[in-house]
Formats: sequence, C-alpha cells, structure tokens
Amino acid sequence: MDKQTENVNEKELQTDIKKVEKTQKAKKQKSKKQHTKNPFTNVEVIFLVVVTAMVSILMTYVFVSAYYLKNESQITTTDTALQEFIDTYQNVIDEYYEDVDEQELIDNAIKGMLSGLDDPYSTYLDEDTSSSFDATLAGTYQGVGLEVYNDNDMNIVVSRVFENSSAAEAGIQAGDIIKKVDDKDLTNKATSEFSDYTKSKKDGTFEVVYVHNGEEKTAKLERNIIIIQSVSSEIIEQNNHKMGYIKIDIFSATTYSQFKKSLEKLEKENVEGIVIDVRDNTGGHLTVVSDMLSLFFDKKHVIYQIEDKDKKTKYYSTGSETKDYPIVVLQNEASASASELFTAALQEEYGAKVVGTKSYGKGTVQELNTLQDGTQYKFTTKKWLTPKGNWIHEKGITPDITVELNDNYLENPTRENDNQFQEAFSTLEEQLNGK
Repeated sequence: MDKQTENVNEKELQTDIKKVEKTQKAKKQKSKKQHTKNPFTNVEVIFLVVVTAMVSILMTYVFVSAYYLKNESQITTTDTALQEFIDTYQNVIDEYYEDVDEQELIDNAIKGMLSGLDDPYSTYLDEDTSSSFDATLAGTYQGVGLEVYNDNDMNIVVSRVFENSSAAEAGIQAGDIIKKVDDKDLTNKATSEFSDYTKSKKDGTFEVVYVHNGEEKTAKLERNIIIIQSVSSEIIEQNNHKMGYIKIDIFSATTYSQFKKSLEKLEKENVEGIVIDVRDNTGGHLTVVSDMLSLFFDKKHVIYQIEDKDKKTKYYSTGSETKDYPIVVLQNEASASASELFTAALQEEYGAKVVGTKSYGKGTVQELNTLQDGTQYKFTTKKWLTPKGNWIHEKGITPDITVELNDNYLENPTRENDNQFQEAFSTLEEQLNGK
C-alpha cells in the first residue's frame, strides 16, 4: 500500500470514529431528556405523595401532642374550676328555695373574683357607680347641672353647680336644699330619688322647689348636655411679678382642651411662670395626661414608663418644644394616680418644684370593662413608673417643700388662709428672682 492510500484510509477511519461518537452522544442526550421528563411512573408518583402526606400528618400529631402534654395540667385545672363554677351556679338556680336573680348572682361572682386579687383598685362597679364614673371621666353628662349629697338629716343638699347648666342659670347654689321635683316630695329621701327621676323623665323639663338661705324658692330646670369644667385659671400679680395659676380637678376626656386653652391664654398674657394645682385630683385618663405633658416637652423627653408582666416601655412626649419658664406644682395627700404621673414628669424631667404634702401613692394602671347589663369592672394590668424609672406606689411623691394646710383654712377656706397656695407662689417668686 502506497503512502497516499494509507493517508486516505486513515482519514476515512477518523471520520467514521467521529460519526460513531456523534451518534452515541446524541443517544445519551436523548436518554437524559427522557429521564428528566419522566423520572417516575404514575404509580411511583402516587406512592410518594401518599408517603409525604402521612409524614406531614405524623409530624403535626407529634407537635400538637407535645404542646397538649405540656399544657394539659393547666387546661385541665382551668376546665375543672370553670365547670365547678357552672355547676354551682346552675345548682343554685335550680334548687334554691326562692326565686333567684341570675344577673345578680353573676355580678356577685365577679365581685368575689376581683376581691380575691387583694388589690383595692380591682373592683366591681354597680350601675349607679358606673354611670357616675363614666360621666366623670367623659367630662360630659346629661342632666340639670347639680351634684348632690345627703346630709345627716337626710336632706338632699347641693354640693356643686355646673357652669352653663339650667341650674346655674336659675341661680341655685352650693348648700341649697332640694325639697321637691315636680310633684315628687324629696323629704327624707336618698339622692338617687332625685337623680333617677331627672335622668328618666321623658320630656326632660322639671320644676324644682329648693331652700336658699332659709327661703323657699322655685326654679324651672331642663336636662341637657353639660361639659364638666375640670380646669380653671387666673393671673396672679404680686411683688412686680405676673404669674399664672391653673387648677386641675380631674383628668377627664375634656380636660386637655380646657387646659390647652387656659395655658395658651396665660402665655399670651406673658406670665413669667405658672403654678399648677393638682390638690385633691384623684386621676383620670393616662392619654389625657400624656397630651397635657406634651405641651411642655419636645420629643426627646421621656414622660413616663409602663411595666407589665413581659417588658418595660418608655413613653416620650409628642410635643415640638420644651418650655423654659419656671413651674411649681401644688399637691396634697389626695393627689393620686394620673395627677402623680403629671407631677413626677414635671419634677424629674422639667425641674419643676413641688409644694405641699406627700401625694397618695398610686402607681398602677387599671383596665375598665363593661358588662352586658351596663355594670363595669376594673382590674390592675400594669405599673406606671416615673421618667427615671421610679415606682411611687404606696410611697407617693415627696414634695421639694413640705407645707401642711393650716387650721385657719379649714375653719375659713379663703385664698388668704391657704398657706399651701401662698407658699407655692413664694417659691415661684424666688425662682423668678434667681434665688
């Protein structure tokens, strides 16, 4: 074989080898595609689905069983105690020898439950108390504008007359005695006889007979919406200083707007400092206090803290500026709860001076719930702390300057005899004089 023929045959062989390799490669790729497209038969797919479902069910059962076993004792205890209550309730309903008021039984059960908490602020409120409580915190109510009480002789005596009411327009004053409403004689009657009647009469108009300074008078009254005035203010000028005075009776839903209006009015009059009086203020809405404090602080300032079972949270002012004039807070032993929160924030975060006696010492927050019959109950859910994290519960806020109210004021309650009031303004003057 010559060399040229050998080269030709070698080329043909190489060509054939390439063809074979190409064919084998094509077969492998085809086989791979077929394998990827359908790796399992239909029977195998069904088997895998069933197995996966069974494993999922088994794992769910394991986790649920573990959780149930962990909480079984608690669930069993709760269910058993609740069933005992239901059985006792039903037994009394069915077997007691006289008719039973079912709602009264439930109310008494709730009272007992709350009394077992050993907390004086967790309590049940009956319908009358709930109504009065709601009106006080709401800052508005429907009525003729009179707050009354029974004296030792069972007279119905006026303790307060609300502004912008028909009673105020008629000239009725604190200390007057209500003798009759329409044809209803109120001699030796409880105050509820008067209040229930004025609430329930459909047309809302009344003729009231009352005694003022020994003289019997008659007035026509009308029931309407009354805004309870919880803030009063005035300007005190003495010793060449112009100072503001604001009295806050309670932190109701309408207190913020009243306070803001009073504060802005005093600031427009260019007062040099302010005395804020929260004596006998027993508290109110936490949100209202927050809004009022935000009038004095910018957003960098903590105004209080809340602590529950799980965590402690700081609450900051929502205001845009921090005031710079001196403030004195006037408090006494009846200043409690929200008024203490208000005072603590101004004392710790603003540097306000506190004058008077040690405050009440209530550092807890209650949740209010209303039942279907209109009665309510409240129970303690949280602690509130001062901006620096102090808990004043059962301790109170210690004033910077302690002043006991003197006997002269108790015998003759005038501004001149109010030595706590006088000391508060003396303290403010000292600050204004740079002492």
